[in-house]
Amino acid sequence: MSRLFDAYVMVDWSAASRPTTGSDSIWIGVLKKNVRFQLAFEAHNPSTRAEALALIEKTLADLARRNDRVLLGFDFPLGFPKGTAAALKLKGAPWSALIDFVASEMRDKPDNTNNRFQIGAKMNRLMTGEAFPFWGCPAKDAQTMLAVKRPRDHAAEDLPEYRLAEQAIKGPSPIWKLYYQGSVGGQALTGLPVVKKLKSKLGDGLKLWPFETGWKPLTPDDLEGVAVVAAEIYPTLHAGKPGAGEVKDAAQVRAAAEHFAALDEKGRLAAAFGPKKDQDSLVETVTQEEGWILGV
Repeated sequence: MSRLFDAYVMVDWSAASRPTTGSDSIWIGVLKKNVRFQLAFEAHNPSTRAEALALIEKTLADLARRNDRVLLGFDFPLGFPKGTAAALKLKGAPWSALIDFVASEMRDKPDNTNNRFQIGAKMNRLMTGEAFPFWGCPAKDAQTMLAVKRPRDHAAEDLPEYRLAEQAIKGPSPIWKLYYQGSVGGQALTGLPVVKKLKSKLGDGLKLWPFETGWKPLTPDDLEGVAVVAAEIYPTLHAGKPGAGEVKDAAQVRAAAEHFAALDEKGRLAAAFGPKKDQDSLVETVTQEEGWILGV
């Protein structure tokens, strides 16, 4: 069986408010064919999100010129818990409306200064009228609609704390957590606008999984005319041991790229894009709003 993809680009994102490199910053791992047509890995560590977007765009353009189809992985949620779009009174497909909403609100400057805490506060105000469900910020950024610490637990009538995918592995933090170790909320709010820009630039050449591809095993026919499939990943699932002088984050994107490439080589990656046997009842929620983590 032939591969679904020719190259694998894995992105470890960061919501940092200043330029930064090294540990806990943006790492982009690229696994692509070298001049000998063998897969070879290279790691990049841009200091800002603007530099990261430019690098991703250039990488995808270079691979497109080689007619290489790309699996593009982001380590932040591409969707929100079920009911978020309705709570915000957004129109249209929930997943798309939420990406559009976040992209329209985000102000992310070239020096990484951004307004993610203000967006979290605004969404809290619109959804609940209290400092909930988003939480977490430095004391200087606290306000009426955003608390430094989590103000309360989720009740049965609240929006879910975790998406279905997060419940399935019980590892990632909830998207509502905007700050502190392991938070992904800030990454999602700063990352989704980048996904939007890539989608706007590449059009139907880029498909967001599982929203635009369906939550199903993919075939070469499904990907006809598609240059890039973008998916959510959770690098901790594929954590590789850092080599000599290799930063942990770099090792994680390398291990993720190598993992998906190995599955593809064995003809097993296609099935990873679909649900397991006991997950058929989740398909509508996953494909309409929440998304899923590839490989879970």
